[in-house]
Amino acid sequence: MSELRFDNRVAVVTGAGRGLGRAYARLLAARGANVVVNDPGGTLTGDGIDPGPANEVVHEIKSAGGEAVACTESVTTPAGGAAIIAAALERYGRLDIIIHNAGNVRSATLQEMSYEDFEAVLDVHLRGAFHVVRPAFPHMREAGYGRIVLTSSIGGLYGNHGIANYAAAKSGVIGLSHVVALEGSTHNVKCNVIVPAAETRMAQGRDTVGYPPWGPELVAPAVGWLAHECCSISGEVLIAIAGRMARAVVAETPGIYRDSWSIETVGEQIDAIRDMAGPVIFPVLPNGHADHIDYSFRMARRYIRDGATHG
Repeated sequence: MSELRFDNRVAVVTGAGRGLGRAYARLLAARGANVVVNDPGGTLTGDGIDPGPANEVVHEIKSAGGEAVACTESVTTPAGGAAIIAAALERYGRLDIIIHNAGNVRSATLQEMSYEDFEAVLDVHLRGAFHVVRPAFPHMREAGYGRIVLTSSIGGLYGNHGIANYAAAKSGVIGLSHVVALEGSTHNVKCNVIVPAAETRMAQGRDTVGYPPWGPELVAPAVGWLAHECCSISGEVLIAIAGRMARAVVAETPGIYRDSWSIETVGEQIDAIRDMAGPVIFPVLPNGHADHIDYSFRMARRYIRDGATHG
């Protein structure tokens, strides 16, 4: 396969001053993209402003022969998101790619987590995704082209101790991405989710002595492909960790039908209800929402037609 390039494409990468975002920005720039390196440069909790990280990445890109501009606006507000998108449009006259990677961490057990810390994490991860996608989406639809990559996490898929805010935000990102994919489908605007894990600031304090190599460079190619014009999927979730790439899906059991239920029959049938033999998957596109309803209604109609009362 010939090298996949991004010549003349314009990409916005949030949280691009360090870690995964830095790897994404450098990879796209090395392949020809003009990159808006967005990062306020704050602490891991999201406090403070330091233009140093974003400017350093821009310097690295330009030193390697690429083109980039720094933007230190915050994704946490609608005005900040609009300013990030405006930086791309004003500097390069177009916008083709959004990679929302910005993140912060404020860990605490559920009983100890403050409302401020809950909101602060949603502001960056979930609301931040909306704040950059919302002003960019009309431009992409009008242009008939766009590639959007939003970031979830293992915590968003499976949860973990002490991250109620982070897990809620990352799960919400998946739902947001599905809607963007649906509403962009007729305009060649594709949206997918990356679930990355890599050795970055967020891994600080973790004992990683026995880990295999799991640097950002093992994640960046997946994001690069999702951001490329040849990307053939939308509304999907890809996982990238320590060299493993996979797809995550929402799966349902086939389920059972009854013409009436009681609390007792739910308990009696719970094993059959939960039986994962032959899982059912409804892809987001073209219309997983309608397919889910249709599947359930067809089951009911089939049993009513056949005169059966129990699944």
